Amino acid sequence: MRSKLYLPLLALLALAGCGSTPNRDATAGPTTGGGGSGRLTGDFAGYPAAQAFIDRMTTKHGFDRAEVTRTLSRAQHQQWISDLVNKPLSSSRSTAPNGSWTRYRAKFVTDTNIANGAAFWARNEATLRRAEAQYGVPPEAIVGILGVETRWGGYVGKTRIIDALTTMAFDFPRRSAYFTDELEAYLVMTRDEGMDPFGPVGSYAGAMGLGQFMPTSFHKYAVDFDGNGHRNLWDTEDAIGSVANYFAGHGWQRGQPVAVRARSSGGEGAIIKAGFDTRYSPASLQAKGIDAIGPTPAVADVSLLRLDGVGAYEYWLGLPNFYVITRYNHSTYYAMAVYQLGQAVRARRGAMSGTTAQATPDGARLSLR
Repeated sequence: MRSKLYLPLLALLALAGCGSTPNRDATAGPTTGGGGSGRLTGDFAGYPAAQAFIDRMTTKHGFDRAEVTRTLSRAQHQQWISDLVNKPLSSSRSTAPNGSWTRYRAKFVTDTNIANGAAFWARNEATLRRAEAQYGVPPEAIVGILGVETRWGGYVGKTRIIDALTTMAFDFPRRSAYFTDELEAYLVMTRDEGMDPFGPVGSYAGAMGLGQFMPTSFHKYAVDFDGNGHRNLWDTEDAIGSVANYFAGHGWQRGQPVAVRARSSGGEGAIIKAGFDTRYSPASLQAKGIDAIGPTPAVADVSLLRLDGVGAYEYWLGLPNFYVITRYNHSTYYAMAVYQLGQAVRARRGAMSGTTAQATPDGARLSLR
């Protein structure tokens, strides 16, 4: 759904801020039809890639050349984004538990977030249930995503999308092709939805709305869930429906669990490859001393998840729905935080409504009965 460099927006709170729904203006944004060519000015004047992009939008989508030129001329290069994405990544890897999962989890699964998530669920109960009925995705999965991404709309970002995407497309050679596609999709979105392209704000990588969709994902998965004729990722109903549609489109299995806690009875389990993209038969893991704690659905393959807790590794078996969550962000920690936050909110919501919640022996995997 998004660039692999993109982290959950709330992991970068210093770069985020409250945002609002972009203004919709049927006359705003690049228009179709004829017109003069104009001259590219501003921060991207002299960029061959920017000029090539103008050609692309006029020939491929019928945009007015002069209007696209004016749009790019008004876009502002953000040097801090270039500095951020071009910063060398650390190559150090720990060979022993150092608590990185525990620290990561603590950013999201907090009492305040659980309470706020339960309140969000209560306010949007009907919409969440409608999404579950239509797409097969339970409320806790949707609530977990929206909580990790933007605190249910509390932090959608403060960077103008047009500035983020032009900077990434024209000043990040390693991913230029990817972000040029996203910039293209963004301008088509603002044209089709009647938005001013300078209105929407989001993440430094161009992710938008409560669910932080990239523009190409908007075109593939965003839905008009409130029935007003527009797809608006900053609208709560549309965001809920769009996240559910995204999961369904990536193979969410209705009524199936996400992950099961496991135990490792031998040292060998700590050295075999782990991660959301691993594939093991349950029998092969049992042969290595790794067993599920509690019932596990009959599946051919599972992923072995090893979380770096304080003083010890924590083992889980990732089921097909866990892998679906990683299609949102290719990270074991991310998907597990989404899962555990959603489960905790579900339990709190059950307590609020008088429904009994049960916990499995590990105390983390919660479900309502």
